[in-house]
Amino acid sequence: MRRRQLLAAGMLLAAPRVVRAEASRTLSYVPGGGLTVLDPMWTTARVTRVHAGMVFDTLYGLDATMTPRPQMAEGHTVEQDGKVWTIRLRPGLKFHDGTAVLAGDAAASIRRFGVRDSIGQALLAVTDELSAPDDRTLRFRLAKPFPHLPMALAGSSFMLPAIMPERLASTDPYRQVSEIVGSGPYRFVTAEFNAGERATYERFADYVPRAGEPVNYMAGGKVVHFDRVEWRTLGDFATAVAALAKGEVDWLDFVPTDLIPVLLHNPHVTVEVTEPTGSIPIMRFNHLFPPFDKAAVRRALLGAIDQSQIMRALAGTDTSAWRDRVGLFSPGSLLANEAGIEVLSSARDYDRVRHDLAVAGYSGERIVVLTVASANFTAVSEVALDQLRKAGLNIDAQVMDFTTLLRRRANKAPPSKGGWSIFFTFTDGLFSDNPATNIAIRGDGKSGLDGWPTSSRLEELRAAWLKTGDMVAQKRITQEMQQQLWQDVPYVPLGFWIRPTAHRRNIINLPWGYAAFYGVQRA
Repeated sequence: MRRRQLLAAGMLLAAPRVVRAEASRTLSYVPGGGLTVLDPMWTTARVTRVHAGMVFDTLYGLDATMTPRPQMAEGHTVEQDGKVWTIRLRPGLKFHDGTAVLAGDAAASIRRFGVRDSIGQALLAVTDELSAPDDRTLRFRLAKPFPHLPMALAGSSFMLPAIMPERLASTDPYRQVSEIVGSGPYRFVTAEFNAGERATYERFADYVPRAGEPVNYMAGGKVVHFDRVEWRTLGDFATAVAALAKGEVDWLDFVPTDLIPVLLHNPHVTVEVTEPTGSIPIMRFNHLFPPFDKAAVRRALLGAIDQSQIMRALAGTDTSAWRDRVGLFSPGSLLANEAGIEVLSSARDYDRVRHDLAVAGYSGERIVVLTVASANFTAVSEVALDQLRKAGLNIDAQVMDFTTLLRRRANKAPPSKGGWSIFFTFTDGLFSDNPATNIAIRGDGKSGLDGWPTSSRLEELRAAWLKTGDMVAQKRITQEMQQQLWQDVPYVPLGFWIRPTAHRRNIINLPWGYAAFYGVQRA
């Protein structure tokens, strides 16, 4: 870590100059990873989600209390004991291609979203009819009440329920759309896109923010103050930190812990937390092949994982930046609980773990582990892999870029033929704080995050949670779900991390939550 701090400090003088637009109406931003996938229905990658939030809008938006508020919707009525929802669109909505946003566009977009997204699937499963009686009216006729309908349409999960023109929304959900056309505050400039390196957005002049409502996370009046936003991927974090310190870029999505001191002493830079809901790094198993097709093997490894060690490697000794004793949901969220957490918080006994693995059927076979060549992934995976080796696993660690990881983890071949056994990833706290949006706990063998676990009990509990709007019942159900997590072990939570962002001091009013580009101004 010390070596990288010194390297970054030297780069404040020696870094290659980053070409930056001269106009003060341009914001220069460095994302946490290269943007390669543009379709918000194609990946759960955080960088794609941030991109989609600029270009697309949604029928509802979550506020900072995770309450859905009308966004593109003017409002709604609920009839027939919760089985008929009628949503009215705001007048004057337009797409970036100049066409009006119609209810038929919204219906087609929701159908496509509902194929790929966890809570969208739950909504469509109880929808008898989704229709557009007129250009501004959308109607759901449900087989049974679905109290979480506004939340499903508000972007509460990893995949944004982005409203796009029907001609694009009619694309097969398992093919990427051919154009990026939304109705959000910025339009995507296709001609200036260089996958993984550069993306450009221009203010959409015909966007009409909600009137008289302050922005509140993904809800309210999304007023933009820049004519252009330019995303640049600068190769590594040290280069990005040096560019920010010299004023060559305006904003870094996040800063690795060991580089924060470089910026704290710069009077022109602010380091702050705008996303207190944090992230949960996880270790995900492939449930299709040995040895992790056996629940007993997965359960045995719970005794090997020390969350506090992993978090110190990721976020340092400042415990305000991380938490251990983490289960299904982010600490501080309404449904977070400590049911059964002793399996991860008691003293680690690697002799016992090796014994339990042998009894469960592990006999030394090669474990193919996928991870990413990135500071945060490296910090997590190196410590976790050391713990797995202490437990006696025969580890074959394969490091790659994030795009390659996304492709590899979708491969259902055996580990010996290009598949995998374990991968590491991060789940944003904003989108994993309830059973409907935590895609890693799907137990039907096909849905959710790659790994293909099967758990009829987790599916039953998830369905029960979706049926109720009562918070007491929801908390009881989610405590049962966390206990079931330790039995089925679809994945292992590795802790909770609050990532800092950094920006030039004259960039103000960054919104609460993950990176968004409305409300932000240059002082």
